[in-house]
Amino acid sequence: MSVPILKQGDVLIASIQSALSDQDLVQLRDDFAEKIGRLRTRGVVIDVTALDVLDSFATRTLRGIAYIAKLRGAQTVVVGIQPEVAFAMVQLGLSLDGVATALDLEEGLAHLGDTANGSAGDGG
Repeated sequence: MSVPILKQGDVLIASIQSALSDQDLVQLRDDFAEKIGRLRTRGVVIDVTALDVLDSFATRTLRGIAYIAKLRGAQTVVVGIQPEVAFAMVQLGLSLDGVATALDLEEGLAHLGDTANGSAGDGG
């Protein structure tokens, strides 16, 4: 099942609606890598609100997407991690180190806007 990637301004948004196979995750990574350059993307939002689990492969793949995007000039925000998913990730030692997260799509887009304006992450 492929995940549609929508373009909103200079931001690409993917909303994952159901559990994905490892191959689907690899395809999503590859799709982002290609579209970021072709569409001159500055931001990527990956919405995982519908997921009730993020296993180690999915977590590594999300981290990989964020790193690839950064190398191609775009910032990534993962949004919608459910409380039980966050708890399980902590218990299993899974992390999204170096990847911005936000509560929902609105906050994710705001974060990208703040980052683009240079007002995020400088501590004051």
